Amino acid sequence: MNFDHVGLNVADLDAMSAWYCKALDLAIEFEFALEHVDFRGAMLRSSDGWRLELLRRPDSQPGLQAANPVEAALTRGFGHLALDVPDVDAAYDALVALGAEDRMSPRPSPEPGVRMAYVADPEGNLVELLDRTAAVR
Repeated sequence: MNFDHVGLNVADLDAMSAWYCKALDLAIEFEFALEHVDFRGAMLRSSDGWRLELLRRPDSQPGLQAANPVEAALTRGFGHLALDVPDVDAAYDALVALGAEDRMSPRPSPEPGVRMAYVADPEGNLVELLDRTAAVR
C-alpha cells in the first residue's frame, strides 16, 4: 500500500491553488467540478510525485485554525500537512515571504537530529517543515 495524497478543503480554490503551486513548486495535474453539488477541486502534484488535492464548496465553514501545533492537537482530525525539506530555515523564510504566517519558528525537533518549523497557509492551515538530513536513520 502506498500513500497517494492529502485532501484540503479551502475557501478560495483558485487563490489557494496558485499559492500552493508557487510556494511548494507544485503543478496542477487536473481540475474537476461536480456541478450538481457545486463542488470543485484541483489535484496539485510535485515533481517528486506527491500530491495535494484542494477542494471547495461555497458554503463550507472554517475548521481548525490553531495558533500552533500543540493547540492543533486539542482537535481530533486533520492537524497539519508535513513536508520534508532540505533546509528548514530557507523553506520557512520563503513561505513567510509568500504570505504564510509564522506559527513556530525554525528550531530543533523532539526527534533527535531533526529541525522543524510551522507556518500557516493564507487560509490558516498548518504546514510543518522538517529537515531530516542530519538525523540518524
